Amino acid sequence: MKKTIIPIILTTLWISISEFVRNTFFIHQYWIDHYQKLGMTFPEKPMNGAIWGLWSLSFAIVIFILSKKFSLLQTAILSWFIGFELMWLVIGNLGVLPVSILPIAIPLSILEAFVASYILHKFRG
Repeated sequence: MKKTIIPIILTTLWISISEFVRNTFFIHQYWIDHYQKLGMTFPEKPMNGAIWGLWSLSFAIVIFILSKKFSLLQTAILSWFIGFELMWLVIGNLGVLPVSILPIAIPLSILEAFVASYILHKFRG
């Protein structure tokens, strides 16, 4: 349990906090404005937050699995690619990605993936 559940929970908490801070304090208005231009309302209901919590847990589990097979740097790079780059391609393809967030979101998401990978590598010993 100490080598599986606790690291995954701590990593999930880090990812959730990182996502909340980035999306609330740094890029929230970009999302609001972009969705308004699309004639839509940015989804901010509690259910959306719950789904992002599930995404954070899923992302932590993926990073946990990767951390067992790859070095810290390899885990961080693969995690970022799986968690963010692929997501941005999809939402960009759907036309709901405000490209203007990327200069802020890219470095913060790289930091998020690296710290998450670091947490799991630290617990692995």
